[in-house]
Amino acid sequence: MIYARRDRVGSPAIWGFRRLSLKLVAIATLWCFPAAGQGLFRVSIAKLATGYRFTEGAAWSKDGYLIFSDTAKDQLWKWVPGHQAELLRENANGPAGNAFDAQGRLYTCETRARRVTRTDKTGKIEVLADRWDGKRFNAPLGIVVSKSGHVYFTDPAFGYQSDHRELDFYGVYHLPPKGPLQLVAKAVGRPHGIALSPNGRVLYVSNADERNVRAYDLDRNGDTSNERVLISGITGVPAGITTDEQGLLYVAANGIAVYSPEGRLVHTIEMHDPLSSCTFGEPDQKSLFITARGSVYRARPESHE
Repeated sequence: MIYARRDRVGSPAIWGFRRLSLKLVAIATLWCFPAAGQGLFRVSIAKLATGYRFTEGAAWSKDGYLIFSDTAKDQLWKWVPGHQAELLRENANGPAGNAFDAQGRLYTCETRARRVTRTDKTGKIEVLADRWDGKRFNAPLGIVVSKSGHVYFTDPAFGYQSDHRELDFYGVYHLPPKGPLQLVAKAVGRPHGIALSPNGRVLYVSNADERNVRAYDLDRNGDTSNERVLISGITGVPAGITTDEQGLLYVAANGIAVYSPEGRLVHTIEMHDPLSSCTFGEPDQKSLFITARGSVYRARPESHE
C-alpha cells in the first residue's frame, strides 16, 4: 500500500511504498501519478514484453502503437495494445532513442552507424545527419521532435564507442526543418536523454556523468538560450526523460524521479533495475511506458484518490 501526503504547496509526496519485483507480470496499486497538484492516481504496472538484451528508446505513435529498441541485438520492436510485441526491423545499426514527428514519421538514433535517420510510413529510411564539421558523430542516443518539426538529439559515447571517436566533445544538436545542423552545446559530461516541455518552449537534457538535467529556452525558430542546470544530485545515472501534459519532468535513473517544471522533486518511483527510457502514450496519454534492461513496462492509473 502507498501512503502519500501533500507538501505545503499542494504537491504530493510519497511516504512509503512497496518495491517493484521485475519477476511479476502485473502489480496493482504500486505508486501514483501526481494529478496537477490535485491528488494522486493509483497506478498498476504491467510487464508488456521481456526477454530482450537491452531495451531503450520507448516512443509512442499517434497511430496507436509503441516503438522500442533492443540496442544490443540491432532490432526495433513494435507493440500494439492487446497484442504481443513484434519485430519491426532487424539490422537496425544499434538503435537507441526513437521519436515521432507530427506526420507520424519515425526518427531513430543509430549508435553503431553513428547517425540519425527518419523512416516514413512506406518504410523508406533517410539519413538526416551523421557528421559535424566533417567528423562522424560519437553515437547519437536520445532524440525528440517538436510539433513544428525541429529535431534535437544527444551524442555521447559509452563503452567501445569511446574508442572510435572523431569528435573531441559530447554534443547536443538541433536540426531545423529547413537549414543546416546546429550545435546546441559541447557537454563536459555525456548527455543522454532529451525532452521538450508541453508548450515546446523549454528543452531538457539529462547528463549521465554530471547526474543532472539542464534546461534551455527555445525561441520561435527553435534556437536555444539561457542554458542552466535545472536539476542536480540525481540518484543513479539519469537516462531517458519525458514530460507529461502538466509539464512535470520524468527522469529514468534508479527508478523514475518526477520533478516540477521548476526542478523541485515531487516524488520517486523505485524499481530494481536501472531504467533507460520512459514515455507517455495511448489515446489519453496517461500510460507511462518504461524500458528497463530486458523488459518493457506500462504504468497505468486506475482510480483517483
